[in-house]
Formats: sequence, structure tokens, C-alpha cells
Amino acid sequence: MTDTAAEAGNSGLAFLGLGVMGGPMAGHLAAREAVTVFNRTSSKAEAWVARHGHRSAPSPREAATGARAVLACVGNDDDLRSVCVGPDGAFAGMAPGSLFIDHTTVSAHVTRQLAAEAAQRGIGYVDAPVSGGQAGAEKGQLSIMCGGTEADYNLVAPIVAAYARACRRLGEVGSGQLAKMANQIAIAGLVQALSEALAFAEKAGLDGRALVEVISQGAAGSWQMVNRHGTMLEDQFDHGFAVDWMRKDLGICLDAARELRASLPVTALVDQFYGDVQAKGGGRWDTSSLIKRLRS
Repeated sequence: MTDTAAEAGNSGLAFLGLGVMGGPMAGHLAAREAVTVFNRTSSKAEAWVARHGHRSAPSPREAATGARAVLACVGNDDDLRSVCVGPDGAFAGMAPGSLFIDHTTVSAHVTRQLAAEAAQRGIGYVDAPVSGGQAGAEKGQLSIMCGGTEADYNLVAPIVAAYARACRRLGEVGSGQLAKMANQIAIAGLVQALSEALAFAEKAGLDGRALVEVISQGAAGSWQMVNRHGTMLEDQFDHGFAVDWMRKDLGICLDAARELRASLPVTALVDQFYGDVQAKGGGRWDTSSLIKRLRS
């Protein structure tokens, strides 16, 4: 624990969830002010404190007590509920006028439910899912999509500036999650198209790197092409966003699409393709592993 954190107690910020995204994000915050962290696996919290200083707490409630804002980046709807509600949840430790910022990718339903419960306690709530992957979190270069009141968003923006390349309010609570769904829909189609292009090039006897050097400068260019083509060509998939998590996200997208009566034929197909990757034992491979289906 740093001297500053020891003097401040639980003041400043709290951060719940120290995975591949949350750990680096909390680290950027810790360079600016006092941060108390919580992680379900306590050894991760201990390792984070050993690296960054400050302090950890044994429960979300204790981490949140006295914090002006509590941030979370956990796994799914159930994980988010578990750190928010109940006698040991963050809401139980938060004071009226404080703010909860959720970076988890979850359903708009659970977001609105938790926001309503927070409002009953006088707590502000902003859903703020992120895009940019582990590399973006480590470099402090994430895109953040926010839903909440304008007043709450104005409090969020200066905090998340520690790791944001872009941050924007898209509307009321739930809008951030809907925007993240659109983000994942776009990524799914792009990765499948890139996989098909590279697999086609291989079968045609083209040099994949030379090909990308040319076509990435034209209309076909994308972040996925520039940043993932090399490892895809080398059949390396041990980095980036895991297939298991992408299928979780696409399931949320498809559920929302059914409710909205929106047609997502390509997304539905790519979700099935990711299921094929899981069947090959690739649940923890990164999402660019879609090309593996096309090589077998």
C-alpha cells in the first residue's frame, strides 16, 4: 500500500475486476489518484497491489465504501450483479451522490435493472463498455461508449480519460451497451471477411503479407487487417479477445436483435462459425482464429 492510499483509506476510486482488461485500466487510474481494487480471485488483487501500490479490499462493498466513483470490468450479467447487489455488493457501500461506471459488456436489460436499483439509492450509473482489446487497455487507448444522463457522463469522462482514446455519450442508460453490440456486429463480419480473403490468397499462391500491404491502403483496409493479418498468416491465436467471450457478446447481440426485430444474418452465421472454432478446442483462441475453419 502506498503512503497516499494509506492516508486516504477508501477515498478516491474503486475498481472491481482485474482481468486482462480491468487490470491495466485500474493501473492507469492508479497513476493519477488513490484506487482500491477488488477481484474475486484475491491473488490477482494482491499481484496488482504489488505492482501498482494502493490497496485491495476483500469485498466489493468494502472497496466501494467512501469512493466517489466505482468502476467495474467483470465477465457477464451474473458477474456484474454479484459485484453490485447483495449485502457485500458495491451498492451497499456506496454513498448517495457517488457514481457507478460499468465497463463490462452485458445486456441492456441487466444494465437498466441495476441502474434503477442504483437510482433508488441515489447513486449515478453509466454503462461504458469498451473496445480496443487487451492492447488498447494496456496502452490506454480504448474507445468507450457511454449511456447515462448528461450530468453523470460529464463526471465519467475525466475519470476514464486515463485510458480512453475516444469517449462519447450515446444516450440514456443502456445506450452504451447497445453501441457495443453494434461494435461487435461490425467486428464479426470484418474478421470473417478477412479470414476468407487470406485463406483465398493462400490457396491462390499469393504472398499474404504483400497482398495486405497493397489492399490495406485501399477500400478494403481495416484495423483488423492491419493488426491481425500477420498472426493469422502465422497461425498464431494466443493474443487478443477470446472466442468464448466473443460468443457471449454475439449472443447478447442476437437476443437484442430478436427483441428489436432487427435482421442480423451475417452475425448469426459468424456466431455459428465461432461455435465451430470452439468445437476445435479454440475457445480461448483470439477472434481472428476464424481462419482455422477455412484451412481444414
